[in-house]
Amino acid sequence: MANLRAGLIGLGMMGRHHARVLASLEGVDLVAVADPGGDKFNVAGGRPVHETIEQLIAEKLDYCMVAVPTQYHAEIAKSLAEAGVHAMIEKPLAGSSAEATEIAKAFEAAGLVGAVGHIERYNPALQALRVRLEAGELGDIYQITTRRQGPFPARIADVGVVLDLATHDIDLTAWVTQSPFVTVAAQSAHKSGRQYEDLIAVTGKLANGTVTSHLVNWLSPMKERLTVVTGEKGAFIADTLTADLTFHSNGTVQTAWDDVAHFRGVSEGDMIRYAISKPEPLKTEHEAFRDAVLGKEADIVTLQQGLTTVKVAEAVLQSAAEARTVAVAGETQ
Repeated sequence: MANLRAGLIGLGMMGRHHARVLASLEGVDLVAVADPGGDKFNVAGGRPVHETIEQLIAEKLDYCMVAVPTQYHAEIAKSLAEAGVHAMIEKPLAGSSAEATEIAKAFEAAGLVGAVGHIERYNPALQALRVRLEAGELGDIYQITTRRQGPFPARIADVGVVLDLATHDIDLTAWVTQSPFVTVAAQSAHKSGRQYEDLIAVTGKLANGTVTSHLVNWLSPMKERLTVVTGEKGAFIADTLTADLTFHSNGTVQTAWDDVAHFRGVSEGDMIRYAISKPEPLKTEHEAFRDAVLGKEADIVTLQQGLTTVKVAEAVLQSAAEARTVAVAGETQ
């Protein structure tokens, strides 16, 4: 069977990494790339470098990776759908739920495979966490907290911290629990002089009753990427910077110290850090999309899931602006 012909549009900070992975992906030939600014990171490797999506489509692509700024997603995605080209689009799917809906409808109508590049889903620590939660190793899930904090990235020009960073946590939280958000309440801050928010604190509730909280900012001097899931048997901690997964179990040893024993809550038990395989998340993401294009079973972030994430992000921004709890569009408790 011939290799799939892939294209890439957008050769910025993420696009260069997509080019590297696509160039070495088994079963795929990266045949051309495109960016109106040219190949500034020298990743084309001798392949044609085009300026427009139309020129890229003319290369007879099977699928295309879209890694352009969010504001151009809808226009490019619709061009690909009209041309019958499958596509994976960097997160967020679009800057608004209206545009995200247009993209999802266009691909559905054309019978094409579409996916969103929520790469965090493919982090080895979160992949292992999802498997263990599905196996019931934590019992009932009570709470999920995430912290995604660090310095401001100069690459971001057209969105705030909610659409750029918090969408990772929205997607991974719904994915590991297999339950959507129904309500959110948020507080935001603008400290860096931009029109977009650079700090957000969110509390949420999922359809299955799980309580969530998310701290996200571009104002912290230290980089932090943590997901903590607390349940009836203990807590999992996934550190996606190191791809480590740790389990803190509830204690089973009776406490002899009377002053401490009076407390009726849980106690500390054993701590386990799992030895897990750590493939590169971007490669795992591309392998999943390749398999989906080939018609194989694959865990991709569907366009509908990407649309739902954008709806949650909009609810977060609305909550912060109006200082009230907001129900997520299309979700009921």
